[in-house]
Amino acid sequence: MYSRRYAAERHHGPRHHHYHHRSGGPWRGRGGPRARRGDVRVAVLTLLAEQPMHGYEMIKEIEERSGGYWRPSAGSIYPTLQLLEEQGLIAGEDTEGKRLFSLTDEGRAAVEERSEKGEAAPWEQVRSGAPAESVQLGDSFKQLAAATSQAFRAADEDQRARIRELLDETRRGIYGILAEKD
Repeated sequence: MYSRRYAAERHHGPRHHHYHHRSGGPWRGRGGPRARRGDVRVAVLTLLAEQPMHGYEMIKEIEERSGGYWRPSAGSIYPTLQLLEEQGLIAGEDTEGKRLFSLTDEGRAAVEERSEKGEAAPWEQVRSGAPAESVQLGDSFKQLAAATSQAFRAADEDQRARIRELLDETRRGIYGILAEKD
C-alpha cells in the first residue's frame, strides 16, 4: 500500500507532494503572527467603513495593510461576505459583473461600537506581532518580485540573461547564509 506522500511524489515528483505550506509567500509562515478566525469578519467591516469594495479588493487591501503577513483566501472572504450580508451588516450590489459591498446602518453601528472600545484593526494586530526584520524581508522580496516581473516585460534578451544570472547568484548567496553555523 502506498503512503500519501509516496503516491504524490510518484505522480508529481519528490518536490511536489501534498504537504504544501499555507503561508502564502516565502516571508510569511516563519514564526510570525497569524490572524484569528474572527478577524476576517472584523477586517471586512473595517474596510467597508472606509469605502465600498469588491471581495478581491479586500483581500489585496488586507495583505497590503498587514505588510504581507496576512492574505485571507477567497475561501474565507466570500463566505464571510455572504454571512455578513445575511446578518444585515453589509449589502451587496452587482455592478459591471462584480459584486460591490458596502455597510448598512447596522454594519456602521457595529464598526462604531468596536471603535469605541479602542480595538486595533486585525491587520495591525498581525503586523505588530511580526519581527521588524521579517516585515522588511517581506518588503524586499515583494520589491524584487516586482522588478523581476518588469524585466520579463521590458528587458531585451541580453538583459534577461544578465538578470537570470544575478537571480541565480542571489539564490546561491541566500542558501550560503542559511548554511552558516555559529
